[in-house]
This record gives sequence, C-alpha cells and structure tokens, in this order.
Amino acid sequence: MENPRIVFLGTGEIAIPAFRFLIEEGFCPVALVTQPDRPAGRRRELKPPPIKEVALAVGMTVLQPERVKEESTLEAIEALKPDLIVVMAYGQILPKRLIGMAPLGCVNLHASLLPKYRGAACIQAAIDAGDSVTGVTLMHVVPKLDAGDVILAKETPINDDDTGGSLHDRLAELARDALKAGLPSLLDGTAASMSQESMGEISHISKLDREDGRIDWSWSAPRIERRLRAYDPWPGCYTTYADGAKTKRLKIFPAGVCAGFGEPGEVTIEGGQVRVACGEGLLVLGHVQADGSRRMAAIDWSRGWQGESVTRLD
Repeated sequence: MENPRIVFLGTGEIAIPAFRFLIEEGFCPVALVTQPDRPAGRRRELKPPPIKEVALAVGMTVLQPERVKEESTLEAIEALKPDLIVVMAYGQILPKRLIGMAPLGCVNLHASLLPKYRGAACIQAAIDAGDSVTGVTLMHVVPKLDAGDVILAKETPINDDDTGGSLHDRLAELARDALKAGLPSLLDGTAASMSQESMGEISHISKLDREDGRIDWSWSAPRIERRLRAYDPWPGCYTTYADGAKTKRLKIFPAGVCAGFGEPGEVTIEGGQVRVACGEGLLVLGHVQADGSRRMAAIDWSRGWQGESVTRLD
C-alpha cells in the first residue's frame, strides 16, 4: 500500500526508535496517541512524554487522552481514517473498537519473546530468571493482554552484565528492526500469524513498584545478583539496617558474588570489600545509597557508620 495512514500509540522511551523509523522511512504517522503530560521533579512541573517531542518536531498531530476508551478519543482516531495502528509501551488497555478500527489491523511491539512473558515487567523478568536470550515480538493486538498471534520476533542475547536499563535500550533498537521487517507484509496484507498457544509456556508478569525491590537475603547470591541487575534502574533494590535506634533503608546497586558462607544478612569487611552472606554464597557490595545520602562505594559507606558497626542487613 502506498502512503498508508498509520496511527502510532506509545508513551515509553522504548518506543521512540520504532516511531522514528516510521518518520524517517517515509511512513510518517498521521498522529501520535500518547499519555498526558505528568508532574515530575521536585517542583512537580508538567513534563511531556519524550516521544511527544519527537512528534511535535515534525508537526504531527498529538492526542493525549486520559483514557483512550473515551468516546471523544475514539471518534478523533476514527476521523483520521487509519489503515494500520502500531502500538508500543502505550500504557493503557485498548478497547475492542480501537483494535478493530484499521483495515490492516492493530499490531504491538512487545519487549520479550512471547509467549513466555506477558505483561509490563518482561525486561526485568528475563534478567531475573537468568534467561540467556530475549527479544521483541511483533504481534496482533487482541482484547486479552499480550495474547495475540505472533507475526515475527527478533532475538538478542542477555549478557552477564546487562541491567534492566541496558537491555531496555537494546530492545528499543531491536523493536525498530522488528517493525522494519514486519511492515511490508502488514501493508500488503500477507503478514504471518502464529497462535501463542502452540508456541510454549505462558506466564504473566505484574507491574513493579518500589516495594518489589526489597532483597531477601535467604536467596542465593547469584539470584540476588540477577535481581539487582534486573531492577536497575527501576524499581531499584534495597534492604534495611539498624543505625542506633533507627531503621534505615539502603539502596543497593549491581554487585558481585564470591564464595563463602554466613548467616543470611550478616555483614563482614574483608580485603577492602563489604560482603553480605546470603542463603548460598556472598554478595560483594559495589555501590550503595543510604537514606538522605548520595550514592557511594560500599566501603566508604561502611566507614561512615555511626555508633556500633553494622553487622547485619535485614
């Protein structure tokens, strides 16, 4: 199809490379649908999604409904007469009317290899589980979350030092490649379609919040090490410790692992390293950030303990 009318739905930064691809390759969407500007920073000033700035730079129509299922929003998108709707990291469940609005379909770029991880925190889940590979799936959108037929997938290895942040950035670029590979068949109506039910085990991953990052020291050191990388930068991992009569929170950044044993949570200092005993092995802390303080090397944090030395993390 020449000059297809594409509507793009996206909010997260991971969607920007795929969105830019459409603009740069002559498939410039007729509109971007994204989340409303939200308060951010200490001053709580309204901040637009970064993808909105990309759209405005090329004079694109931008819609920012509080709820995409609102009648006025659906009418506005219908008036654009979309041939194809492309979605990535939009952040809202799409109504059936929107899913069926475009003759060439509604497709989603999902940051995992379906059907293994459906849901919001699939990038973190892949690292956390110790998977060796992940990727981006281009799929048809259906009313059930991430359950549509698969069109194609692009893979990338998960490196031993990958964090949630580094893998996010790599998958953003891979999403562009997946859309580039799948777009021709979508536009001529020949896109492949494979049911997820025949592709393997299905799991659902819930959205994360800050409290999900609490470390359980009864876990093995390798498991905690993966969790630290998976949750960096969001939602981050933390533990608590007693500082005199006060209980303080300590944010822990990606760390190392070494052999050893001790009571889970027990802290020792050896060879200039702060080590914490786990259910199996020791975690060697790299950088930490205590409440009300800046990020620093764990050994520097240990030198600043007040009163009795910290001997345990909870």
